[in-house]
Amino acid sequence: MTARVLWVTGAGSGMGRSSAVAAGRTGRRVALSGRREDALAETARLVVEAGGEALVVPLEVTDAEAVAQAREQVADRWGRVDDLVLAAGLNNPRRAWADQTVAGFAEVVATNLTGVVTVVDAALPDLRAGGGQVVVVSSFSGWRFSPGAGVAYSSSKTALTAVCQTLNAQEAGHGVRACHLCPGDVDTDFLRLRPNVPDAEARAVMLTPDDVARAVLFVLDSPAHVRIDELVISPVSQA
Repeated sequence: MTARVLWVTGAGSGMGRSSAVAAGRTGRRVALSGRREDALAETARLVVEAGGEALVVPLEVTDAEAVAQAREQVADRWGRVDDLVLAAGLNNPRRAWADQTVAGFAEVVATNLTGVVTVVDAALPDLRAGGGQVVVVSSFSGWRFSPGAGVAYSSSKTALTAVCQTLNAQEAGHGVRACHLCPGDVDTDFLRLRPNVPDAEARAVMLTPDDVARAVLFVLDSPAHVRIDELVISPVSQA
């Protein structure tokens, strides 16, 4: 049986990298996208070491033309895209109405929301053909209001609920399934974007990227008749 082709965005670090490596352990072919080619190359090395195949496809998810070209690169290499894990994300320390800017708001929304829609749109013909899954790595704040997440981040992540719901409502006939995956606090480099960066003690009780990767694989490995519409995973310490 031909290995499934998984396209991961935000694959250069954190939850995207861990999800890609976990997928490699299952023998999947994993296309790796993100902004930093050197970081993607390291993820590719880890995927191959884990037993998978890897293809580095550097990408800015807000660039629709680049997204379309990236999908073509994956198809040229492996013929198709079977599944997506969308982990690219952005936030800004300026999170309150009192200090945010409209430009900053637009930048966060472009990555967290429009970038997800752009990648799904590019891959959708392939997903329809193969009954593909879309795992959208959202946020606890996309499931329940989190005051510290910020205006832009909260808005963009909450909107991902509708992205997944519309996919499930409209594409079920093609076997396409979408999961709105909402992790709580995760110890990644993303924490540096908080107005008050957590210290080592706070990080020690957070989820790890590997915890989230296990949840991603749980979704991807579900039988074809099973859809996991939404999955929330949080540390015991989550407020």
